[in-house]
Amino acid sequence: MSTSPTLKVTQREETGRSASRRLRRANQIPAILYGKHTDPVKLTVDAREFTKMLISISGRKTIIELEGEGREKSLSFLQEVQRDPIKDIFLHADFREIRADETFEVEVPVVVKGEAIGVKMQNGILEIATHTVKVRCLAKDLPGAIEVDVTNINVEETVKISGLPQLEGVEYRDPASQAVISILMGEAEEPKPGEEAEEEKK
Repeated sequence: MSTSPTLKVTQREETGRSASRRLRRANQIPAILYGKHTDPVKLTVDAREFTKMLISISGRKTIIELEGEGREKSLSFLQEVQRDPIKDIFLHADFREIRADETFEVEVPVVVKGEAIGVKMQNGILEIATHTVKVRCLAKDLPGAIEVDVTNINVEETVKISGLPQLEGVEYRDPASQAVISILMGEAEEPKPGEEAEEEKK
């Protein structure tokens, strides 16, 4: 919890498209904080600070402390970010509030570690069937990502939810039989021009 990034927020009253456009022109991002214990709170976040935070967490799932004038800090995680791919600007951010003493469910990214022997030595193709997995845990136990070492995986072998690393305080909520990473059989390499003729001469 000590390494949780802190993000300053401001509560907003105005809503609607026009208000949101004005905020974005002022380099602010409309946001919302919601949770099962409180009513949704409409917020604004500085776009520069938000971008810096995203860079710092590098795509991992992280607890974020939201603080603002006149309100207590809220523990949250980033549930969703809307972005305009053409203008390259953030449109909206959704934060989900949590409590330190309660478990919650969240999607956590899967990160592949190592080079599978099935790819390196057996002409296989690595396929990530599930890019995120659902876990249940306390805030202090939240893993930034589920790291899967594929070094010893052969062609036609699959890592399932049941085969993911067991982490203290973390419960996997997806079906145990669900595929996460597979090494598929690759296509046979076609001989290069002239190789068939050379083989026939031998």
